[in-house]
Amino acid sequence: MTEVYRQVGVIGAGAWGTALAQAATFAGREVLIQARETEVVDGINSAHENGLYLKGVALSPKVRATGDLSDLAHCDLILAVPPAQHMRATLKAFAPYARAGVPIVLCSKGVERGTDALMTEVLSAVLPDATAAVLAGPNFAREVAEGKPSAVTIACANEAAGARIAASIAGPSFRPYLSPDLIGAEAGGAIKNVIAIACGIAEGKGLGRNAHAALITRGFAEMSRLAMALGAKFETMSGLCGMGDLVLTCSSPQSRNMSVGLAMGQGMTLAQALEGKVSVAEGVESAPAVVELGKRFGVELPLCNAVHAVLTGRIDVDTAVGMLMSRPLKVERA
Repeated sequence: MTEVYRQVGVIGAGAWGTALAQAATFAGREVLIQARETEVVDGINSAHENGLYLKGVALSPKVRATGDLSDLAHCDLILAVPPAQHMRATLKAFAPYARAGVPIVLCSKGVERGTDALMTEVLSAVLPDATAAVLAGPNFAREVAEGKPSAVTIACANEAAGARIAASIAGPSFRPYLSPDLIGAEAGGAIKNVIAIACGIAEGKGLGRNAHAALITRGFAEMSRLAMALGAKFETMSGLCGMGDLVLTCSSPQSRNMSVGLAMGQGMTLAQALEGKVSVAEGVESAPAVVELGKRFGVELPLCNAVHAVLTGRIDVDTAVGMLMSRPLKVERA
């Protein structure tokens, strides 16, 4: 039997961090989750609910919360779940308390603006001695927290550590699959958020199911081209953390990214679409970095470029649709 990590620390108590903390308790682990908001810490510890980010979901009493990163120093497995654009600052804040070689599982999907760095690159720069892993897959936080059947990819270059991480969080309704391809696991998760905004825009404009299917298919082609240029394997892109995550995120307004696109397709500005949202739509922040990576590696990304142009106000939605539909005819290739 594979040995497990018994004390799990979760950094970031948004919806996804809270859901992963819940999943770890279902697997029998001791869990401590760190939150920035006092109301979240108090709500988890007293009412067993994260009323700000996951309202209405009853949490296990085994999920305990703290506002102090130093309290996670004793944990032998860390799940890092801050928004991607805050990952570097969060890991720097945790660095004084991190054990040498501690496995840190990166659970946020995005590309860092300004550096165009993937989250594994951020971790390597801040905590080079940590054992890096990536968790990604087609999951809505609420369903995971409610114990509905879900599956994820755990990517780790260290096969033994990856197996131990998977065994530590696997439960009756939460099934991890292992992969050595960290770049594929995180690149797919970052790029699909941009494509989800495009699908939301199409939904909001009432462009129909044909357009929706075409966007997912051609979006998968863009996601795969860029991910493989970064060093990912195609089989990773066709799995849970690639195609699986893309299909889910592009197919339901539960997706924060799709919901932003939906609002913009219905005529809202980006500011209006984001107003009042407590959770981050990672695709909005990652779009500029994804576009820059495409330019750097010479990868054609017409959908991602169009989404970025709409988000920055350089073109409107109708112009973007017209540009995409009038591109030169070509042979379909991945």
